[in-house]
Amino acid sequence: MSKQFLLAAFIVILLVAFRSREKPLFVAPPSWPQPHYDFNENPLTASKIALGRVLFYDPLLSADSSTSCSSCHSSYTAFAHTDHALSHGIHDSIGTRNAPALMNLAWKKSLMWDGAVHHLDLQALAPIAHPAEMGEELQHLTLKLQSTGMYNVLFKNAFGDTLVTGERTLKAIAQFMLVLVSAQSKYDSVMQGKTQFTLQEKKGYRLYQQHCSGCHAEPLFTNDEFAYNGLPADPKLNDSGRMKITGDPKDSLHFKVPTLRNIEVSYPYMHDGRFMNLTAVLKHYSTSASALPLNNPKLSLPLPLTPADRVDLLAFLLTLTDKNFLFNPDFAYPKKIIEQATKESERLRK
Repeated sequence: MSKQFLLAAFIVILLVAFRSREKPLFVAPPSWPQPHYDFNENPLTASKIALGRVLFYDPLLSADSSTSCSSCHSSYTAFAHTDHALSHGIHDSIGTRNAPALMNLAWKKSLMWDGAVHHLDLQALAPIAHPAEMGEELQHLTLKLQSTGMYNVLFKNAFGDTLVTGERTLKAIAQFMLVLVSAQSKYDSVMQGKTQFTLQEKKGYRLYQQHCSGCHAEPLFTNDEFAYNGLPADPKLNDSGRMKITGDPKDSLHFKVPTLRNIEVSYPYMHDGRFMNLTAVLKHYSTSASALPLNNPKLSLPLPLTPADRVDLLAFLLTLTDKNFLFNPDFAYPKKIIEQATKESERLRK
């Protein structure tokens, strides 16, 4: 064999070995159900995820360059917002709903509190176009991105050329949101046999199984359905929930069941952010009677929880906090990606 052939073969082996050590772009926990998202329609690549991450943090996506996706979805609070009950947008606008936490979106069949969006690739269009959130037209946004040298670099890295389209923009944002997987909480370690619940957490887990698991089903801690949980409508917002989408009166005041994962940090709670802490949430479920029929065989109000039960249940809920997810540097503001793309853009202009 020639030396050139041996050298080439050695290089190939090194490349294969290197790639085999690379961290997978998306990992579904082995005990979880199959993701709903079809990855064949939008195959993940590191460069597209990087582009989506930059877009997620860029206020350029809003009409007045004041509001980004991250303005309402902070990585440190499970991609929710803790400063106010309702989402805020351009021109100091106030929305009508609480910004939900973002995680494990590959398993979602529909999105938004009312299920208005049925595909993750289209989800970002809703806040981008909403007049009280980002207030931008997709066509105008693509022109802004196309005129930015940094994005010329990032789009070329992701798609092979610098063409910016609405479809590419939305799919890149979706790729970043797809990798926001939270599955490394204490609860997960207990389920894997790596650690144990304290006695109080174990009591709380049993209470959760008895009273909460029908709607907040393991391992995602949501059944991804819509439900009425006994809350009266806010008279100022007058939000009918799912009924706005279906037109069916039976869906009045029905909202998407949120995940309990990272619930410790994703306050305020409920679709309108009316409860600022978990103590208030548990008090609602254990002391409130519904004014309207629940029509929900999985829930009966008030739940038979004593004050001591609520403390135990809260202890369990805290085991669902995933610090590896909250402080993952791959999900934070992409400073290095922006710096590298900006330098490359400046180099190309010279």
